[in-house]
Amino acid sequence: MKVKIKKRSEHISTKKGDQKMGSKPAAANPDDYKLKDTKPQLGERWPHGGIRGGGGWISSDRVTSTYDLVEQMYYLYVRVEKARDLPINPLTASCDPYVEVKLGNYKGKTQHFEKRTYAEWKQVFAFSKEKIQSTVLEVYVKDKDMIARDDYLGKVVFDMNEVPTRVPPDSPLAPQWYRLEDRKGDRKIKGEVMLAVWMGTQADEAFSEAWHSDAATVHGEGVFSVRSKVYVSPKLWYLRVNVIEAHDVESADKSQLPQVFVKAQLGNQILKTKLSPTKTTNPMWNEDLVFVAAEPFEEQLVLTLENKATSKEEIVGRIVLPLTAFEKRLDHRTVHSKWYNLEQFGFAMLEGGQRMELKFSTRIHLRVCLEGGYHVLDESTMYISDQRPTARQLWKKPIGILEIGILSAQGLQGMKTKDGKKTTDAYCVAKYGQKWVRTRTILESFNPKWNEQYTWEVYDPCTVVSLGVFDNSHLGGNGNGGSGKDSRIGKIRIRLSTLETDRIYTHSYPLLVLQPSGLKKTGELQLAFRFTCLSLANMIYLYSQPLLPKMHYQHPLTISQLDTLRYQAMNIVAIRLGRAEPPLRREVVEYMLDVDSHMWSMRRSKANFFRIVSVFTGVISMSKWLGDVSNWKNPVTTLLVHVLFFILVCFPELILPTGFLYMFLIGVWNYRFRPRHPPHMDTKLSWAEAVQPDELDEEFDSFPSSKPQDVTKMRYDRLRSVAGRIQTVVGDIATQGERFQALLSWRDPRASCLFVLLCLVIAVALYVTPFKLVVLGMGLFLLRHPRFRSKMPSAPSNFFRRLPARADSML
Repeated sequence: MKVKIKKRSEHISTKKGDQKMGSKPAAANPDDYKLKDTKPQLGERWPHGGIRGGGGWISSDRVTSTYDLVEQMYYLYVRVEKARDLPINPLTASCDPYVEVKLGNYKGKTQHFEKRTYAEWKQVFAFSKEKIQSTVLEVYVKDKDMIARDDYLGKVVFDMNEVPTRVPPDSPLAPQWYRLEDRKGDRKIKGEVMLAVWMGTQADEAFSEAWHSDAATVHGEGVFSVRSKVYVSPKLWYLRVNVIEAHDVESADKSQLPQVFVKAQLGNQILKTKLSPTKTTNPMWNEDLVFVAAEPFEEQLVLTLENKATSKEEIVGRIVLPLTAFEKRLDHRTVHSKWYNLEQFGFAMLEGGQRMELKFSTRIHLRVCLEGGYHVLDESTMYISDQRPTARQLWKKPIGILEIGILSAQGLQGMKTKDGKKTTDAYCVAKYGQKWVRTRTILESFNPKWNEQYTWEVYDPCTVVSLGVFDNSHLGGNGNGGSGKDSRIGKIRIRLSTLETDRIYTHSYPLLVLQPSGLKKTGELQLAFRFTCLSLANMIYLYSQPLLPKMHYQHPLTISQLDTLRYQAMNIVAIRLGRAEPPLRREVVEYMLDVDSHMWSMRRSKANFFRIVSVFTGVISMSKWLGDVSNWKNPVTTLLVHVLFFILVCFPELILPTGFLYMFLIGVWNYRFRPRHPPHMDTKLSWAEAVQPDELDEEFDSFPSSKPQDVTKMRYDRLRSVAGRIQTVVGDIATQGERFQALLSWRDPRASCLFVLLCLVIAVALYVTPFKLVVLGMGLFLLRHPRFRSKMPSAPSNFFRRLPARADSML
């Protein structure tokens, strides 16, 4: 067994110009691809000095649970509410006011209003305390001038040492009216502005919608794409259309009977029934067509009856049905069928012109329902994050809470060029269940700090949360015009069942991406997360339940249906999330949902092959140990096995308890070596470190291939070679099974006769011989000394190999 596996593993190699399989990139450092422990300062830690509501910082020993998985970040918040009684420009006899908030080198502006002395903005500005260099905050009110310099209307100045501090869940600070001052600040002038200024953290409610000083260079539509947002996937349903039959089908050619099929369309999904087996006016199909639909139901179901009896397809009838008219079912009960009248378009000549008229054509019998008992798969079942059925009535209570603190990233690579230098505008996306979160974008930083915390309800521990880091390419005034796609920097997955409950994990995950040039580490993502159990009994009970809802097992969909429906579901999710503001773009959604995981890859094929090999290593090691014992490689071990064997033969009732006790001891022993960290992307397991350039080029090739003919031919020949070896292995397994069947199938009459007579002799012998002596004799025979062994194969082995298999019946 071991020799065969080794040979097959050596055969999987490329042909033309391949390098040695074990070669690694020159700059590869094994430690770069490992998980690292971190010790961030989590939770609220307010500096001492000052009293609540007064100047400086408050003193507080409490730590809130809202933001206890992120590092504290301090911000100066300025809320600009409104202004009144502003002076009018004597030249234009109007006022176009806006507010400019200035703190050191940072400036933030509100929009301007035309011809108003009263304006209302309700906008918040946030300045990071780390970058504050000024001791005063200046708020200017100005008059917009389209030609010359903007006119100065007045200002308000705040001393930074006098700014109060607010800690949620305190109520927001009440804004106040402030009289405007002249340029020198000596006297008050006409006009007032309503402001609120306070010091807070990212836990403040105003944080997500505030203008940030870190994104001061972003303009236009790009301002919306730098803010943190939460998205919700659309609610997906399976729409089952059971096309039963049609009556009174008419063909345009009255001389022959119609032969029709039904084409159903929902959005960009098109499915067809089989062609009716005979030409008839009353065809029958009784065929199911399954679609994916999303709430709110914007598309309509379009059914078309088409005739193929003529030289070209002829539309016999058509009907459009809204999805809201269909019944929603939660189980496999029968849904009432219904007859629908189809409409056909005909033409009539009227005064030399053509007019389209509607006339009754035929009717069709349908059974249509929206399936609420299925979970609509929009992600791979290997990395599923949600398995609940569509209907909310079937949901069970959550069994836990998942909290993730997205702290920061380190050592990111430059993803684009701006002003002649590499730069990255990074943001992080996390997806679990129907909830997607997107952090704010940190501009022009290879070490961005987000420190944002998010929470999900957990309904099943055997699920996976995915996090990806991307470069924002839609910032408008960022120098790239806001065009292109958001580049992927890396992705990680965390399986919740591998986590201990109520423990805070703080790790730095390597961000790895496979590019046409090879494996590349693009940085590290620092996270803090905690899985809190709400009900241990419910969690244990879930381990005895199927992963997917009952309908997937009672009325399963075919594998081809699931593949097609998953693709349609991912497409719908990408479209719907792309319509949000700011949009979660298609390339981001597809990367997070592993849209290309089913595509052929030589690298993945090798990885899966060696995964199979590793599964059998335990069995191979055990068989090798038994061989060493029977060959007396270690006489002491063999004698101990003899003693154990004699005990089990004399007391056969101890065989099962001893086996279970042995497994218990193995489990206790392995507890010392249990993994201390959750699993992460493994480059060796993925076969990413030793992948060949040609294999990478093939993996990133488009489908259908866009490569030259000779390259495609070489890859096809290689694929045939690999598939041939897989075919041989599967054939060998099938052959052994067919030989077992041939023992009693009498395909070889002499072999079957001998086996049947042997079975009779063995049965009689076992009846007259004590079972202990039989087991003792078998054990001594298997453990006999090598001098009593022969190198020739045994008689039973020879007999089994001579049995016929069905391979000789194959063409």
